[in-house]
Amino acid sequence: QVQLEESGGGLVQAGGSLRLSCVASGSIGRINIMGWYRQAPGKQREFVADIITSGQIRGVTAYADSVKGRFTISADNVKNTVHLQMNSLKPEDTAVYYCNAVGGNIGSPWVRWGQGTQVTVSS
Repeated sequence: QVQLEESGGGLVQAGGSLRLSCVASGSIGRINIMGWYRQAPGKQREFVADIITSGQIRGVTAYADSVKGRFTISADNVKNTVHLQMNSLKPEDTAVYYCNAVGGNIGSPWVRWGQGTQVTVSS
C-alpha cells in the first residue's frame, strides 16, 4: 500500500505565499504522476497541477488556468516528494488541497489520495 501525507497548509493573507509538500511512503514501486487537487466548500474537487515523475518526459508539468503564473509544482524523485509553491494567493484559492499519485504500470495501475490540508486565504 502507498500512503500520501500532506503538510504546509494554513492561514495566509491575500497576496501571501504557502508551500505544500506531499510525501509518498509504503510499497511505492513506480510513481508516474504526482499532483494536487483542491476542493472548496460546496464545490467539486478540481485539478490544480501535476508533474510527470517517471519515464522520458519526467519533469513535464501541467496547471489549471486559474493558478498558472502563481503556483509552481516540483518533485524530488529520490524522496518521493512533491511540492506546490503557491504565490500571490487569492481568497478564491481557499480550499482543502489533496495530494494525488498515480503509479504502477499498464497492467496494474494504482491511484492514491492524501487526507488533505486546509489552505485559507483571507482578504
